[in-house]
Amino acid sequence: MLVLAATPIGNLGDASRRLIEVLASASVIAAEDTRVAQRLLAGLHVETRARLVTVNEHTEKARIAELLDAAREGEVVLVSDAGMPTVSDPGFAVVRAAVDAGVPVTAVPGASAVLTALALSGLPTDRFVFEGFPPRKPGERRRFLQTLAAEPRTTVLFESPNRTASLLAAMVEVFGPDRQVVVARELTKFYEEVVRGTVAEVAAWAEGGVRGEVVVVLAGVPPVAADSVDALAQVQALVAGGAKLKDATAEVATATGLSRKSLYDAALASR
Repeated sequence: MLVLAATPIGNLGDASRRLIEVLASASVIAAEDTRVAQRLLAGLHVETRARLVTVNEHTEKARIAELLDAAREGEVVLVSDAGMPTVSDPGFAVVRAAVDAGVPVTAVPGASAVLTALALSGLPTDRFVFEGFPPRKPGERRRFLQTLAAEPRTTVLFESPNRTASLLAAMVEVFGPDRQVVVARELTKFYEEVVRGTVAEVAAWAEGGVRGEVVVVLAGVPPVAADSVDALAQVQALVAGGAKLKDATAEVATATGLSRKSLYDAALASR
């Protein structure tokens, strides 16, 4: 079996009993960094005879066959440096190969920087999207942010501390100064800090320098109540421009959130 094991994102006290048990019983521990894994084992006082192998962005694909063979014979535990493997961390290629090969895959749930920051943010949690790390280059980053300009869901991002200030400054340029954002740093650690405010306010805070592991949580765009009169006018304009009534009502309904049928009926009645 292949076991995806979530490890603490900071405080070792967050390690579950099951995590300790699977690490102790593993035949192979596949780690993003074996030195980090060894410190984790020592910190949790885990004694194991498991063979430690490195599975990172450079070695993952080359290790797949070896890990699948080991998982057929025993228990391979896959860990990243912190949090759940495969989430902006190595492991996806191994999991995909295991699924395709019929090797059982399970998970030991645990700490997640994504969910922890989302829960602490105070922003809506009923719908959210995780976008990982934004592009590093300014032009690519700006184009990436433009795709979030109309995103109604809360967005969770990872970012390097030395790029957090530039990311927030770019958000001010793309979104304007008033969109809500939260920066959560060093989650579960001694210097944990959660900074909330508008993108302009948080960008000003970040100019002083940001340290530690960073998660950025961006508020979605609030829904705008559609005016049925304006929506009908949009339908009529599209039809006047040559669009079929059915297509025009579908387009406007999608854009406004209004009922396609009510728009269609209203357009027919206005003729």
